[in-house]
This record gives sequence, C-alpha cells and structure tokens, in this order.
Amino acid sequence: MYCTKCGSSVSDGAAFCSNCGQAFPLATAPQRSILAAGPAPQPVYAGVAASPRVDYAGFWLRLLALIIDNAILGLGFVLVLIPLVFLTGLHKLLEDFHPDEDMNNVGIVMLVGILLLAATISLILTWLYHALMESSDWQATLGKRVLGLVVTDMAGQRVSFGRSSGRHFGKMITNLIPAFLGYIMAGFTDKRQALHDMLSGCLVLRRNN
Repeated sequence: MYCTKCGSSVSDGAAFCSNCGQAFPLATAPQRSILAAGPAPQPVYAGVAASPRVDYAGFWLRLLALIIDNAILGLGFVLVLIPLVFLTGLHKLLEDFHPDEDMNNVGIVMLVGILLLAATISLILTWLYHALMESSDWQATLGKRVLGLVVTDMAGQRVSFGRSSGRHFGKMITNLIPAFLGYIMAGFTDKRQALHDMLSGCLVLRRNN
C-alpha cells in the first residue's frame, strides 16, 4: 500500500504512514441506500472502525514520566544494592572505611570496587526496566503507563526488545548533546522525537482509550 499524502510505501496493518504520520484508509464501507434502516456505517481504517489520530507525547509529559521512572528505579536500586552489600561482606569493609584518614591501596581498591558494583547494578537495572517494559504488552514503563503514554515504532506498532534496548542505549548519545538539547528536541520536532527516538526509529504517543 502507499500513503495517500506523501506516496511512501507502508506496510499492511499500519495505523499511519511512517514517513509523514498521515492516517490512511485501507478500505471504506460500501455506500448504502438512503432507504436502509439504521445509522450509516463508519469508514474502516487500518482494520479499525475509525481513522486513528496520531497524538504525539510532548516534552513536559515525557519529562514527568521520566521523573516517575527515576524515582521507581532509585527505590529498586536501593532494594537490590543493600542486600547485596551484606551478602558479599562489603558492609564489613565499609565499617572500616574512614574518609578522614589517608587511604592505602586496599582502601582505594575497595572504594573503586564499590563504585563499579553500584554502576553495574544501575546500568543493568535501568536497561532491563526500560527495554522489557517498553517491549511488553504495556508498551510503556510505569511512569509512561501512569500518564497514558506508549512507545511504538514509526508505523505505530509494538517495538521489539532489541529496538527498545537500542532506544535506551541511544540515550547515551543524547546525553552527550550540551544543555539537554537531545531531550528538548522532543518539544519541537515534527513527531516530538528526542534524539534517541530518531536513532532507534521510535515514537512516544499518547494512548487512545
């Protein structure tokens, strides 16, 4: 099939054009006689009863979802790290650590090890949280779910775990842009995409109930 607005090729069952965002009809119900009883049938678009409206999520709504997600991840990080510190015996090393004293080589190695452990746990936890939830039936993290947002591909379909992972790690590139411009792009680009959305071919939409 082809988009009626820009002429781009679109896949069967797509809700809208991945190039211009235009909703397009797959078929229209046949005209009925004016004498036929009952209400006139609605046009059928992409397998649904009415034309879907593409409602992109704006910057401020996405920022609020991010704040909620970070609060949830922070709590999860603490719940994972504290038991791990006691199970590995790191709490005994921490008890002997006195920052006002000069550290020897063992103290430096211990401090670096703790920081690496915390960073690794944070990286894995954050990745799995975003990638698994955004590729699930919810298509959203808890923060996005609360605010009625979903993550889709450019055709409005559910993303795979691999694509969701690519979107997550694409934020590392977004973070390199000064003044958070990589994120602020979601406030003024045509499809309200941040830089990592563009890199992974994703959209963040408001869920139509």
